[in-house]
Amino acid sequence: MERALLVGVNLNDGEDYLTSLKELGALAEACEMEVTATAEQTLDQVHKAFYIGTGKVEEVKELAIECDVDVIIFDNSLSPMQMRNLQERLEKPILDRSTLILDIFARRARSREAKLQVEVARLQYMLPRLVGLHAALSRQGGASGSMSNRGAGEKKLELDRRVLEKRLSQLRRELKEVGQERETQRKQRMKTGMPRVALVGYTNAGKSTLLNAMLELYGTDEVDAEEKKVMEKDMLFATLDTTVRKIAPQDHHAFLLSDTVGFIHKLPHNLVEAFQSTLEEAKEADILLQVVDYSDAHYRDQIAVTNQTLHKLGADGVPMLYVYNKADLVEPEALPGLAGTEPGKLLQSLPVAAQDSIYMSAKERVGVEELIGLIETKLSGGYRDCTMLIPYTDGRAVSYLNEHGVVRQTQYLEEGVQLSLQCREEDYQFYRDYLCQEE
Repeated sequence: MERALLVGVNLNDGEDYLTSLKELGALAEACEMEVTATAEQTLDQVHKAFYIGTGKVEEVKELAIECDVDVIIFDNSLSPMQMRNLQERLEKPILDRSTLILDIFARRARSREAKLQVEVARLQYMLPRLVGLHAALSRQGGASGSMSNRGAGEKKLELDRRVLEKRLSQLRRELKEVGQERETQRKQRMKTGMPRVALVGYTNAGKSTLLNAMLELYGTDEVDAEEKKVMEKDMLFATLDTTVRKIAPQDHHAFLLSDTVGFIHKLPHNLVEAFQSTLEEAKEADILLQVVDYSDAHYRDQIAVTNQTLHKLGADGVPMLYVYNKADLVEPEALPGLAGTEPGKLLQSLPVAAQDSIYMSAKERVGVEELIGLIETKLSGGYRDCTMLIPYTDGRAVSYLNEHGVVRQTQYLEEGVQLSLQCREEDYQFYRDYLCQEE
């Protein structure tokens, strides 16, 4: 396991740099590095040549030697010149926050699309930094543990800019083809008329856990639901690939639930751009479920980061429900209406649901049913209650309405099948000839 030295800078710009530095340590651990030392500095503005002051550079160099670290990680994005200068002065591989996040994405990508997206982002970031990154990438390519088996963008470090740009063009073409395939799949899902709900939020807030909870409780088939579960782990960016699953609660509208990649503070711009097609699931959803780690003291900052990222994606206009997850891990006084509750009885008292938010625990499967109710309320705005009498000759209509509507009652009469149901406005108009009475 590689030993890392973290470097944080407090610029007095209102950001909680200690929280950011702690998060950087979690990112390093996600790359299976051991954080052995930390260096901090307060500056009015960054040093153009080294980001940190020249005196601090010497301190960091001595600390790196003393602690025998393998890599030095800065909690900010470094310019190509800063990367090169630090590399020469510190004589250790240098990584910045963006490079570290890109490393994690490269490790976790599983689908062909995710691998292409990550490689595009990595090459875009590497191009202007080839000199400074050379030693850091050599370390990654030759390591005997966590940093081996990297993406194709760093397999041959001697590649010059022209070859990298050629590779980028090739990747973009492949990514465009994959994007077209995804768009075709998305259009096919839209044809079903089934509502779309997307999970968004800060990384490690519990999105995958919530998706698995819904599959377990409301999957169409118990065995099938178990196979369709995604990996859930208490780790930053445990999952990257977008997953879409059908959720069919009894007596509620069925919907398609998608789990998107998590967000994080200072998420590399290139990465957001590369994952644009994947994140279209959020932009085109009928409802967004922003999953929040309510047990994190900085959850409000994480909400702000998520909202800013959604704004960049053009998805900030989609109706949203706030899911305050891991509420069982906080003090009862922090929960609306639960002050004074005995800690041992907190789970039984959850959830506390409001119009657009809910406090719950996806891991303990507490509050999932109430969340379904909130989703139903949000979705029901475009639905109509009606009664239809469908002749036995049109079995296809009966089948369609059973799948795409919420059928409250079914009666088999001499004239046909009478359904009391709630259906979409479009279906109401399409099958209006079967209405028992004008609504």
